[in-house]
Amino acid sequence: MPRASEIKKNSAVEYEGRVYFVKDIDRSVPQGRAGGSLYRMRMYDVVTGNKIDETFKDTDMLNLADLVRRPATFSYSDGEEYVFMDSEDFTQYSLNREAIADELLFITEDTQGVMVILVDEAPVALVLPPIVELDIEETDPSVKGGSATARTKPAKMATGLVIQVPEHISTGDRIKINVEERKFLSRA
Repeated sequence: MPRASEIKKNSAVEYEGRVYFVKDIDRSVPQGRAGGSLYRMRMYDVVTGNKIDETFKDTDMLNLADLVRRPATFSYSDGEEYVFMDSEDFTQYSLNREAIADELLFITEDTQGVMVILVDEAPVALVLPPIVELDIEETDPSVKGGSATARTKPAKMATGLVIQVPEHISTGDRIKINVEERKFLSRA
């Protein structure tokens, strides 16, 4: 059983008889008292999708839930359901659009390294690779000599994601994006 300080983002924990997926962790160190850090975790119930915010001391013990990560690729969307196919045994997993709205901004049919998270054989979430490659659908025209400055401009990806890119990047370019920070890394 790990302590609260050892829990990482995207972990699944058992808490009060239910399985929760940890989406965000804020660490704070109270000033006026002795003792350790506090960890405020935003968790989502894997079955209902309900959100709870809980605060734990760094020494609190939590149970990790039994979950399985399966490599998958995006297959197709059917209304509000998005279907991913297991890369090894070709099992299809359906996930609701609401549950994976943030992740969908980084996923196209050719995105590699996506993992479907299963709890009790049911798909509950996606884990993205740290870096994805996307095509720029729309941005201002590139500025000649724009690579000499650090100025940026907004660029809209084919998935709807908007990030800041250097001025020398133009529409149609394929770029690498850091998923966690939502930042431009380089041309692909």
